[in-house]
Amino acid sequence: MTTTPATPPPDDKLVLGGREFTSRLLVGTGKYATFELMVEALEASGCEIVTVALRRVDLDAHARGEKNLLDYLDTSKYTLLPNTAGCFTKEDAITVCRLARELGIGDLVKLEVLSEQKTLLPDPIETLEATKVLVKEGFTVLAYTSDDPIMARKLEDAGAAAVMPLGSPIGSGLGILNPNNIAIILEQASVPIIVDAGVGTASDVAVAMELGVAGVLLNTGIAGAKDPVRMARAMRLACEAGRLAYLAGRIPKKRYASASSPLKDF
Repeated sequence: MTTTPATPPPDDKLVLGGREFTSRLLVGTGKYATFELMVEALEASGCEIVTVALRRVDLDAHARGEKNLLDYLDTSKYTLLPNTAGCFTKEDAITVCRLARELGIGDLVKLEVLSEQKTLLPDPIETLEATKVLVKEGFTVLAYTSDDPIMARKLEDAGAAAVMPLGSPIGSGLGILNPNNIAIILEQASVPIIVDAGVGTASDVAVAMELGVAGVLLNTGIAGAKDPVRMARAMRLACEAGRLAYLAGRIPKKRYASASSPLKDF
């Protein structure tokens, strides 16, 4: 008798820029009440990739004898993913990526170019143009974008190592608003598709993973929870469960009932 493993098989890896990761949950570092709470939540999430908004890192803290965000992140445990959160032009986003390289954080970057302050929706055109520049400069670009299948294909064609369509607007907690578009993006993609933004709770992660995405990136869903550490663990389990369900293959949906036991005796 065999037993079903509690987690996906060990050879089921997320591959980004030639690097392998066991966890498919990527977690942000913003909005926590304290850095210590952030460290606890990251540990509970089981993540291996941690996103860092460089524009929000106090690079002058050391001059004042203080610690900044980067001092709390164990780089022997986590791969840092600098992101361009807060950038509204391709020029600003490209500058932040170059700064990440100069600081020695690396060439793996999450590119995010926003359109305007109210909705914080991505600007796909600026994102596409920035992707082309960064790829030419040798960056491994994970491109955050809308859930538009056409733009997702264009970003892949431009050299993005992964495409990250939103589930819903940043910080909204609305979950996966357009699973059909995500499914279309998955059908045509040959690079990892990672749902990014809008995840509010564990069931949102499971829904995304059951669609077959390579991973989920989230921040506010954990940091903004009443108990971030507990929520981080819930997100971890949901990510694993959703991946297992996708690998197992769900039954088809039917309009009418289908008996699970014989209707008459043997």
